[in-house]
Amino acid sequence: MNRRQLLEGALVHVAAALVVPAVIAPLLGRPGKADALGGTLPALDQPAPDFLLPGFGPGLDDSGTLGLHDFEGRWLALYFYPKDFTSGCTLEASGFQRNLQQFHQLGAEVVGISADDVAEHASFCDSEGLVFPLLSDPGGTVSQRYGSWLAPFSQRHTFLIDPDGVLRARWVAVRPLGHSHEVLEELNRLQA
Repeated sequence: MNRRQLLEGALVHVAAALVVPAVIAPLLGRPGKADALGGTLPALDQPAPDFLLPGFGPGLDDSGTLGLHDFEGRWLALYFYPKDFTSGCTLEASGFQRNLQQFHQLGAEVVGISADDVAEHASFCDSEGLVFPLLSDPGGTVSQRYGSWLAPFSQRHTFLIDPDGVLRARWVAVRPLGHSHEVLEELNRLQA
């Protein structure tokens, strides 16, 4: 082994010794908290983080906003996604739209949140025939509360909130295809 190879090997070990603990230590030192790429996820079986955002779609109040309090007494499938009109986000939204009647039959509403503005949401809903609300979180304030923000986008996470506002289930790094079925299955299981 020459001097250069020894030096490179030593640098690799030093880098690993510095980087690995910096990444893993925070995860190990926070019992009871779950981390995801987008931040710390809210705890299950605890009140869901509150929100009040502008949006487009049914159920918005006179000021064009919708909040967690608007779903008291009903289940809520709250999903975060990166961007309107992208292939994965369109696939996921279409799945929720196809199953919307089943959600309603189970006393649940569906709401999507991304950083897109209200006009973009209106165009996306019109283009894809979506009849559930999409909310605008351009600075990621609400997305951060749900551990779903990696600027400048919301991450693809979903949360199931019960009629009392308690977070009952969550999905991180969602695969869009068939995801609405996963949420429906869990909703059925929780109501059984």
